[in-house]
Amino acid sequence: MALQSTCAASKEERVLPLLFPETRARHNQSKRIDTIPQYYAEMPGEELDQRIAAARATLGERLVILGHHYQRDEIIKYADFRGDSFKLAQLAAARPQADYIVFCGVHFMAESADILSAPHQKVILPNPAAGCSMADMANIAEVEECWDMLNDILGDDAGIIPVTYMNSAANLKAFCGRNGGIVCTSSNAPAVIDWAFRRGRRVLFFPDEHLGRNTALKYGIPEEQMAVWNPKDPMAADNADEEIERSRIILWKGYCTTHMRFNVQQITKARAEYPGIKILVHPECRREVVEAADLYGSTEYIIKQVEQAPPGSQWAIGTEINLVHRLAKEHPDQFIFCLDPVVCPCSTMYRIHPAYLAWVLEALVEGQVINQVIVDEETAHWGRVALERMLAL
Repeated sequence: MALQSTCAASKEERVLPLLFPETRARHNQSKRIDTIPQYYAEMPGEELDQRIAAARATLGERLVILGHHYQRDEIIKYADFRGDSFKLAQLAAARPQADYIVFCGVHFMAESADILSAPHQKVILPNPAAGCSMADMANIAEVEECWDMLNDILGDDAGIIPVTYMNSAANLKAFCGRNGGIVCTSSNAPAVIDWAFRRGRRVLFFPDEHLGRNTALKYGIPEEQMAVWNPKDPMAADNADEEIERSRIILWKGYCTTHMRFNVQQITKARAEYPGIKILVHPECRREVVEAADLYGSTEYIIKQVEQAPPGSQWAIGTEINLVHRLAKEHPDQFIFCLDPVVCPCSTMYRIHPAYLAWVLEALVEGQVINQVIVDEETAHWGRVALERMLAL
C-alpha cells in the first residue's frame, strides 16, 4: 500500500495512488477512474510547477484553464479565469480560439462547458473522480420515476415545471429542457422560480432541498405549501398524496455536504465573540442558518459583498473554506473567518491536484487528450435548451 494523504486544512502536498501498479494488476476490481501515472503522483511540487508552466507556454492561446472558486490555491494560481460553475462555462464559450478547455472543477461543470462550447473545443476534467455529492443525489432514473408518480397523483391538474440547479448532471438539464423546464444558479434562483410559476402551477426543484426552500420562502411560498420528495421512500408519509396535492413547490431531498456543516450555534458563538460581526452565508445552508445570518447569497454574491466592504469590516462566512481563506488573504484590511474553522475543503473539488493538471497538459503538448468530458448530441441539445431559457431571463 502507498501512503495516504490527509485533509489537514488543505496542506496535502502529493497525490498518491492507493495501490502500486503491480498490486493493482492482480485484482480485477481494482481499476479506478482517477488512475494517474506513478511518476506524476510522486513528483515534488516544484517540478510540477515547472512542468505546468512549460506546457501552458507551449500551448499558448490554444489552451484555457478554468478554476472554480472552491479550488485550492495551488490550482487557482494557474487559472486563466476563476468563478462559479456557470460563469466559467460562459467564459469558456467566449474563447473560441481555445482548442482545449481544462476545467478545474467537478464533473457537472465540465459537462456544462461542453454543452456551451464550440464543436471544435475539447473539455478536459483533470481528474474524472472529481464529482459533486449533491449532484449525485439525483439521477435521471429517479427523476423520471418522480415525474411519472407526480403526474399520476395529480393528473391533469399537475402543471409541474421542472427546475434543476446548475449542480446537476447534463441528462437532468436535458430532462428539464424536454419537459418545459429550466436550469437555475444560486444567484438567479428567485427569477427562475418566478419564470416557472408564470408557466405552471407547481415547481419540482432538484437536487438541493435547501436552496429550493430558501428561494421559495423568499418568493413568498409558505412552508405548508412545500413538499419534500425523498427518492428512497417518496410515499412514506400516511398523507403523502395530500401533501403533494396542496404543494406549490416539491423539493428534492438533496444537499451540499459542505454547507450542511454550518449551524445556528456557530453563528451565536461568532456574534458573542465578535460583537458587530456580519454573518454571510450561502443559500445551500439550512433555512435556520440563512434566517440567522445578516446576508445570504451565491458564491459571487459573497465575494462581491467582501470586495465592496470598507476597511475594518468583519465577516463570519458560511461557505467552502478555500474561498474564505482566499478572501481573507486578498482583503487583509478586513477581518474574515469561516463559521466552521475546522471544516475541510469540498472533498470532491479537492481531487483536482497539480499532479493531474501537469499530466493532462503535458499530454496535450504531445497531441493526446486525456480525461475528455463529452456530452452526447441529444443530451447536449436539450440541456442547451434549458440553459438558454435561463440565459434569456
